[in-house]
Amino acid sequence: MTCLRSVVVGCGSALPARCVTNDELAKTVETSDEWIVQRTGIRQRYLSDASETTSVLGTRAAQAALDDAGLAAADIDLVICATSTPDHTFPSTATQIQAGLGMTGGVAFDLQAVCAGFVYAVTTADKFLVTGSARRALVVGAETFSRLLDWEDRTTCVLFGDGAGAVVLEAREGEGTSADRGVLTSSLRSDGRHREKLYVDGGPGSTGTTGHLRMTGKEVFRFAVGSVTDVIDDAFRASGTNADDLDWFVPHQANRRIIEASADKLGIARDKVVLTVDRHGNTSAASIPLALDVARRDGRIKDGDLVMIEAIGGGFTWGAALIRW
Repeated sequence: MTCLRSVVVGCGSALPARCVTNDELAKTVETSDEWIVQRTGIRQRYLSDASETTSVLGTRAAQAALDDAGLAAADIDLVICATSTPDHTFPSTATQIQAGLGMTGGVAFDLQAVCAGFVYAVTTADKFLVTGSARRALVVGAETFSRLLDWEDRTTCVLFGDGAGAVVLEAREGEGTSADRGVLTSSLRSDGRHREKLYVDGGPGSTGTTGHLRMTGKEVFRFAVGSVTDVIDDAFRASGTNADDLDWFVPHQANRRIIEASADKLGIARDKVVLTVDRHGNTSAASIPLALDVARRDGRIKDGDLVMIEAIGGGFTWGAALIRW
């Protein structure tokens, strides 16, 4: 029987102008290129200047996605921005992206699920589209995580970068099978008991300050590899697919060792894994759409491919979505 599917019709990305290599970081932080690459797979990241705010990067990525889709801002009636680094406490970054695109209609709001934010945002947009509440959605992941870093903490400051990515989703009719184009299924989880393992030690409702990112790396690694496969198994079960059916696995780009260990545990061949952590670092909610845009533009992801996106973020929050491109 026919149903509505949320089909990806465009994607885009944006990065700050400044690229910072590990060797450059080693001039100001007690670290080395060898140490960073061995433990994380990261070789460089992009850091924003004062003019490159989250909404500026998000607007650039959104416009690129619109251009890729051959659409105008007026064709969009929903904007969701996944971010943990908004320009302001309010208004939402999504409304600033909306304004930056010249949109005067529709609805725009932010969604905060840290590194899992883009998966949460795609899932949320999908609910709007398949119920007929919207026709086309811009889903943006945009971050300036460098604003949250303690640059004297070498265990965290070397990991993160800034950037933005976006996709345009359009409601189209499908046959209700796993051969349909679009979001086939998604699965989300959260468990707030793990706050102390990955968090920012500030906020307007507590300290009145922005605060700095704090992380217990070993605990995050253990949870990421050992506990989040449930959402991927749920997605396979709901769609009647398995790891062999996947064309591409596009996980959150946090750490190469986490990505490869997770793929191995799930039985996903490593040559199906899209890796961009080496060039972008961990860009939180922006990492998956940045990776999607890279893999789409270099010809890896093609129309009809089955793509799994997956992420874990502070909280903990985690989720996965299965998309037929």
